[in-house]
Amino acid sequence: MTLVADLLFIEDPQTPGTYHPRISAGSTYSYRALNDYERSCYDRLYDDFFYRRNDAFWREKAMWKLPPIIDATGMLTCAEDLGMIPACVPSVMSELQMLSLEIQRMPKDPAMEFGNTFLYPYLSVCTTSTHDMPGIRGWWEENPVKTQSFYNNVLHEPGAAPAYAEPWICSKIVWEHLLSPSMLCILPIQDWLSIDGKLRRDDPRDEQINIPAISRHYWRYRMHLTIEQLRGAYDFNANVSAMIKESGRS
Repeated sequence: MTLVADLLFIEDPQTPGTYHPRISAGSTYSYRALNDYERSCYDRLYDDFFYRRNDAFWREKAMWKLPPIIDATGMLTCAEDLGMIPACVPSVMSELQMLSLEIQRMPKDPAMEFGNTFLYPYLSVCTTSTHDMPGIRGWWEENPVKTQSFYNNVLHEPGAAPAYAEPWICSKIVWEHLLSPSMLCILPIQDWLSIDGKLRRDDPRDEQINIPAISRHYWRYRMHLTIEQLRGAYDFNANVSAMIKESGRS
């Protein structure tokens, strides 16, 4: 199956003899086998096909469909503007006053390794993790090189990064999100619990809600604490309450 999928172009089934770039082609052996000039040419084709060519079409569809949806409710509208998005998305969201979703590990600026929580736009929701990615602790253990960079350049801590996301590290990450200019700061319960060494799970892999690439790992996360246990965690609740109050979000 890997060989079958190792393609740079896919034939259009409706127009035989014409081809379009394969999505995520950059992860294939064929792409890595290209020389620098060929790769840059392919990148221009890929960018034009997925992000530029149909931009006017996507904008027109958005301005037709989204206003009635927004007008149908008094709730704030937040867009999951992550991953592959057409160039028109930021301007459409600005025009319709939709909140963006800001995730430090997935910065909007491709030139940045991590997002800067202190520079998030006001019209946004910031979060530490989504349902499709590991929590703070799971991510910390995935890539030691990236973790080291985050530890030194984002948390501004000297020396070698700890192998595990200790409670004080998780607390510092949560605190920086609470201090962001984002209108809303909504964090997964797993990342809240990560700041307490007694309450969080032993294995951070048990904290992930969904792994999209594994069909048998859909929405398998379950809380390991009862509501009564969580209510009885007085030190944790007092800490969370103080953090929220001190950040000005209470």
